[in-house]
Amino acid sequence: MADNFRDYNLNQEQKAIRAKYPPVKKKYEYLDHTADVQLHAWGDTLEEAFEQCAMAMFGYITDTETVEPLDTVEVEIEGHDMLSLLYNFLNEWLYKFSADQFFIPREVKVLSIDRMSFKIRSIGWGEEFSLPKHPQGTEVKAITYSAMQIHEDEKPEVFVIIDI
Repeated sequence: MADNFRDYNLNQEQKAIRAKYPPVKKKYEYLDHTADVQLHAWGDTLEEAFEQCAMAMFGYITDTETVEPLDTVEVEIEGHDMLSLLYNFLNEWLYKFSADQFFIPREVKVLSIDRMSFKIRSIGWGEEFSLPKHPQGTEVKAITYSAMQIHEDEKPEVFVIIDI
């Protein structure tokens, strides 16, 4: 059964931050997987599907609606095909959170995907992760290639398994 809502038992300060900003658009769900979690994200464009996949990953880590858009971080990466592009995109955003700046975005926007040279430009709005401010979800250890899929049909969607 899909877990489409994560209960973080927010404190009053976290609820106040959620109330301060408009709700974040969520076009993703969590699908059960044996030891990990499968992210399923979609959008009107492939860019939006990638954005939603990144936000699904961060939504597993914390309630992203408790994040204030106080700072911006840009991520530009490349791959050798579309699957490696998606992998590298998510991996770089995870690096910004876990190793580089402890940056947690409220929103990620893909500015462009170059399908010929397999490059992506994106920006995120958020702040430094802080346990007193942001509820703790589940740590994401790694992105995997296992069962990774990109569908660019009439409703672009992506499937990614994350190691938790």
